[in-house]
Amino acid sequence: MRLVILSRNPRLYSTRRLVEAARARGHTVRVLDPLRCYLRIAAGDFRLHYKGKPLQTVDAVIPRIGASVTRYATAVLRQFELMGARTPNPSDAILRARDKLRAHQILASHGIDMPVTVFGDNPDDTADLLSLLGPAPHVVKLTEGAQGRGVILTEKASATRGTVEALRGLYANFLVQEYIGEAGGADLRCLVVGDRVVASMGRQAAEGDFRANLHSGGQAVAQACTDEEAAIAVRSAQALGLGVAGVDILRSARGPLVLEVNSTPGLEGIERVSGLDVAGLVIALLQMHDEHADAVCRK
Repeated sequence: MRLVILSRNPRLYSTRRLVEAARARGHTVRVLDPLRCYLRIAAGDFRLHYKGKPLQTVDAVIPRIGASVTRYATAVLRQFELMGARTPNPSDAILRARDKLRAHQILASHGIDMPVTVFGDNPDDTADLLSLLGPAPHVVKLTEGAQGRGVILTEKASATRGTVEALRGLYANFLVQEYIGEAGGADLRCLVVGDRVVASMGRQAAEGDFRANLHSGGQAVAQACTDEEAAIAVRSAQALGLGVAGVDILRSARGPLVLEVNSTPGLEGIERVSGLDVAGLVIALLQMHDEHADAVCRK
């Protein structure tokens, strides 16, 4: 299998592990910076150059796309798709997951429970917006934030109003959620590959913080998910069209709540605490799809 990994930094842990796992299984793999890819688009004729040279046929692409380059990198991924390459996470699925508002609407339409969320595009009446939510504390999130950035806990209604009005003044897109206090600053990351959860870990926020993201200082520990949590994680990934996803779940008094679905989940923390070759499982998923495609072509 001729494999491309779209990543701006080949030295990142997740990128390195995917390269190692692919080569260990006998596949040819290249890491391409999506911002160095150039696209030719014409009716029935899609081409791609990388650093001035045409790219040969690619069987599969694994996107490791950072939030700051989402728009162009997903266009590059779409070009690969149009040229016949397979991917576990299609470009449109990544765009769905990256837009928190859109993702929440899709998940809710599939009956997946989440913290109650309200949204207004530069609302003129902040009080009316917050009346849809309930009393503080609240969590205010930028709709395109990542790794815990752009997330604010407001403990009083006045603080929520002030934060909303400040963001409104900046013309930022944001949403406001109920705060799940009983979770105690902890969540559960379920790593979905294909149609199952292959690994999970608990994450606990650092002292004085409420965000459990590892990039925000959270600590990871080995923690199994329940059958119900695993089923919810798989349903969430599939609702957004993702074959590989990190699904973050809060354990609340009313049951598991999906906090976020990450289309580019980091592998370092979950491989370290689980001891599993998660990168290898991602490559195995692509290999299975490749073998299935070959079998279909032979029929």
